[in-house]
Amino acid sequence: MASQGDITIVYLKKFLPVLDGENLQTLGEQLFDLVDNQGKRKVLLNFEGVVFVSSAALGKLITLNKKIQKAGGKLVMCAIAEPILEVFEVVKLDRLVSICPDQPSGLAVLQAAT
Repeated sequence: MASQGDITIVYLKKFLPVLDGENLQTLGEQLFDLVDNQGKRKVLLNFEGVVFVSSAALGKLITLNKKIQKAGGKLVMCAIAEPILEVFEVVKLDRLVSICPDQPSGLAVLQAAT
């Protein structure tokens, strides 16, 4: 994880290239902690290097987005591989969360958010 101003950047590949199973539980707890206990309101999830996202991971992402929105913040995701992006579009996650092609554009969206 890294910070740029009031934006928290989470590099998901540092956790693992495949988001499923027990590792997903740990990641979910850490992401929820950012909002619930650390007061982070602007979060950028960088998917660069992630090759698979399970259906359970989709649930975690939706829950994280709800938590951030309830806290008055914004979640943005970036650098998503085409096969994963297609899944996000099929389940309409792209309608709930801003998705950007790369980290600089994701940061720009969050910097513009109030």
